[in-house]
Amino acid sequence: MATTIRMMPTITDLPPPLPGRQGWPWTVATPPAAPVMANNRPWPRITIVTPSYQQAQYLEEAIRSVLLQGYPNLEYIVMDGGSRDGSVAIIQRYAPWLSYWQSQPDGGQSAALADGFARATGEILAWINSDDRLQPGALQRVGQFFAERPWLAFANGDVHFIDADGRVTARIFALPPNATLTALLGVHRWPQQGCFWRRSVYEQAGGVDRSLRFCMDRDLFIRLSAAGPSRRIPGPPLGDFRLHEEAKTATLHKVWQHEHALLQRRYGRPLNLYQYAGLRMLWWLWQKHASVRNRLYRAYGVEC
Repeated sequence: MATTIRMMPTITDLPPPLPGRQGWPWTVATPPAAPVMANNRPWPRITIVTPSYQQAQYLEEAIRSVLLQGYPNLEYIVMDGGSRDGSVAIIQRYAPWLSYWQSQPDGGQSAALADGFARATGEILAWINSDDRLQPGALQRVGQFFAERPWLAFANGDVHFIDADGRVTARIFALPPNATLTALLGVHRWPQQGCFWRRSVYEQAGGVDRSLRFCMDRDLFIRLSAAGPSRRIPGPPLGDFRLHEEAKTATLHKVWQHEHALLQRRYGRPLNLYQYAGLRMLWWLWQKHASVRNRLYRAYGVEC
């Protein structure tokens, strides 16, 4: 349902944090950005969609991580698939700061995303799953990055792995998008929690494939990065990818195998031994970009 939006809430505007919860995004918020950018131009509108089903344990943390970005031009849509675990009560508490929300049976995650993006009015789009979260200041960095590059179609950045309790366990050093390598080899390092794109390119590319259950992100990102210029957003991680026992990554391996093969047929082409070996070598060289950044960060704390 549509709601009357209260723009850019502060931490005192939102419901109090759950007992015992500390830090981001419970007792810490991103400092609010200025109403306009440094060049006096408005911030580009960013639409975030959160699909959810039976994720009450993590949903509130995801919602707060979006709302407490201190971003002046945010549209936030939550699409719940008819959860019966207390998720609706959580969404209702945050409804004054949501642009739209619903809780009803849907066709699964891909359908929820497609329906959510169909309502989007933002210039820049992304999704954050209900068991993941954004990092502080992520949207301000993304908005600035796209505003400075009006030609940009798709961008990605680094992401943390976190555990069920929200502790950082590792970091994914993202690679610049390469649609060709991903299409032909099925390899990539563009974690969904750090990916953003223009709505105009999303509509041109055909949107989310509702038939996919696992690889809808890779499928979409191949088409987006092939449709226009793509870049990596430098700096610290933009989001957090939570690994836990109920996560789709841990429970749908056979679905992944099927859809991985499907996308190989859809976007790839037959390769002889020499072509395949050459592409694998190119992928090995492509990954050196992330390896160098990893070493610089670990040795000197350098973000690049």
